[in-house]
Amino acid sequence: MMLHIHQKYYFRFQFKKMQNLTFVPFIGISRNRLATDGVGVTTLAAFWGCPLSCKYCLNPQSLKKNASVKTYTPEELYHLVKIDQLYFLATGGGITFGGGEPCLYPDFIKEFRACCGEQWNITMETSLNVPLKNVKALSSVVDDYIVDIKDLNPEIYEKYTGKTNRLPTANLKWLIEQGKADKIRVRVPLIPNYNSEKDTKNTVFTLKKMGIKEIETFSYIFKK
Repeated sequence: MMLHIHQKYYFRFQFKKMQNLTFVPFIGISRNRLATDGVGVTTLAAFWGCPLSCKYCLNPQSLKKNASVKTYTPEELYHLVKIDQLYFLATGGGITFGGGEPCLYPDFIKEFRACCGEQWNITMETSLNVPLKNVKALSSVVDDYIVDIKDLNPEIYEKYTGKTNRLPTANLKWLIEQGKADKIRVRVPLIPNYNSEKDTKNTVFTLKKMGIKEIETFSYIFKK
């Protein structure tokens, strides 16, 4: 189902029920990805909608008020992506939920896990800037996390995203407390005009103290 979605109707569509089925909006699905979005061969399914307003957003269509999206039920999405099941099983891969912010859709992802079973790896590409209850709801069905933490400095984070970093920091600590540190890769970007190399080093230092071992640092590069 293709439709245009206005942001003020976002939460109405988030868990829309039609004939007892959960339909949610996606901005795109990308198959046969390798070494970019988790273990093995993966399919990236990107949700529409995000709580942040990052100045350099990678997927601005996830924030557009009149974005063109496709809606799927968990079962519909499963049947769409299972074409690559042999690749998933052979490489230990599976599906990566991104966006937008996938942690806004815990019910959908839990239903999807019921469809695909335990044999696929489910990875979340997330900012973790969602209520803790969402993270808790997903903890039993998600295998790996790729966390876009931006910067742990509260002032830098808020200036760049428009939101505080209270939730992502607390959620990351909670996941670590659940023994999931080895299942988390944290991305720490150097963001021109927003943070410095010193800031990124401070963030990396703090993450290591928290117990995170896999940390990816990189620089945003903009084409003129």
